[in-house]
Amino acid sequence: MNAVADDLLRLVWLIPVLPLLAVVVTAARVLLGRAQGDAAEGPTARLLSLAAFGSLALLLAIDALALQQGVPGHRVLGVWFATDEWQASFSFLLDGLSLPVATLAAVIGWLVVRFSAGYLHREAGFHRFFMVLGFFLSGLQLVLLAGNGVLAFVGWEMCGVASFLLIGYAWQRPVAIGNALYAFVVNRTGDAGLLFALGLSAAWVGSFEWPALAGAELTLVEARVLLLGFVVAALVKSAQLPFTPWIARALEGPTPSSAIFYGALLVHAGVYLLLRIEPLLAQVPDLMLALVVAGAATAAYAWLCGLVQTDVKSALIFATVFQVGLMFVEIGLGWSTAATVHLVLHAAWRTWHFLLAPSWLAVTRERPAPPPAWLARSQTLYTAALQRFWLDRLAQVLFVQPTESFARDLRRFEEGFVDRALGEPGRGRAVQPERPLVCADGLPGTALAAVAGVLQRVENRLLLRGRGGAAERLLVRAGDWLQTLEGLLEQPRYLMMAVMATFVVIL
Repeated sequence: MNAVADDLLRLVWLIPVLPLLAVVVTAARVLLGRAQGDAAEGPTARLLSLAAFGSLALLLAIDALALQQGVPGHRVLGVWFATDEWQASFSFLLDGLSLPVATLAAVIGWLVVRFSAGYLHREAGFHRFFMVLGFFLSGLQLVLLAGNGVLAFVGWEMCGVASFLLIGYAWQRPVAIGNALYAFVVNRTGDAGLLFALGLSAAWVGSFEWPALAGAELTLVEARVLLLGFVVAALVKSAQLPFTPWIARALEGPTPSSAIFYGALLVHAGVYLLLRIEPLLAQVPDLMLALVVAGAATAAYAWLCGLVQTDVKSALIFATVFQVGLMFVEIGLGWSTAATVHLVLHAAWRTWHFLLAPSWLAVTRERPAPPPAWLARSQTLYTAALQRFWLDRLAQVLFVQPTESFARDLRRFEEGFVDRALGEPGRGRAVQPERPLVCADGLPGTALAAVAGVLQRVENRLLLRGRGGAAERLLVRAGDWLQTLEGLLEQPRYLMMAVMATFVVIL
């Protein structure tokens, strides 16, 4: 590979950085008061459009180089942090999987930016939308091009934050904020699975790099446990059962974000993650079978629910989940090439569908088809499809309510324990100003009052006696602490946590 090619590949870091620079510049304009009125919309849209096109142009140049000289492969640009056992590097993996998907993502991203400029004209959150969209495009390219799991996790989290912000784009509406929180909480389960897998990668493989993980020599048990974290992360991010309900709530965001997030790109991130670790996944047949079962069940669920939808975006999102479920089946059967082609074609096709959704009725002049007769005749199945098999309520009980309870417990702990321990003003009993024991005039009276005051302080504070003294305040405060802790520990979830912790220690 010649010097020109090497120089080009050294610039690969610009692909995720260019949209991020556009975000920084737009944020500076907003803070400086230069993003007000209709005239300010053009520079914001053009800036992100130029950044997205720059990323696309750089990817196309690398694609041309790959066609001429072969794929560049794994490129390490520097070390991020390291220990004696492992290191996390700034590395990129440019191969036959990442380059086509990343190029398609860049094309879709650029087109959605151009579409959004007109669609969101005169919206109150115009500049905020473009900042979040640029943040997402940066994170997505990190997920697709990262050469190791740690750098991919950074992009994974960036996409999650952007998703949360755009679902709650209309922050004045309680439904939008509630759905954003719902999706955010459920997706944290997938983040926990990915972190779990990366931690085991450091301990058992000694590396986070994707090529090292693909070629790792692990026992069957180690490979199964490590891959379990990746599989959970993939199931959540791609809205597969039992985590499917969050994606229907995510449609609260503007149509362009629905198109690029849940129709085209972000919903396929779980599929891409499994394709990236496919060589290691092939070593564990039972997990491959589990992917087939999960994908088939999700496809059946999405198909039935999609038959009873009456609005365009809901019908499209269930069609999307159906196709992604089939991709999981393909990966489970070992058809990784078919899954990759399916991903690319479906992402392009579904983007067009979602962007057309606002004008669908005007273009087609058709109404959604009624449910088929066989489904309408089965009252039980029809009701279950309308209720989406009650998975939304189940997810509320399993994920959202425990998180809300934990948040309330943390608040109680802060108010009843931390605030009292720190002596925050306004908490607990009000401190009364100390009055002198004896009030007198003249030198003898003043001396007597001083001696009496000293004796009072010795008695109440040093000897810990007297009502309202330091001893009583300390005991009252300790009692409040213990009562707060006792109330928390009586909750069943904390008893289960204690049992699990004891089990882990014993192991």
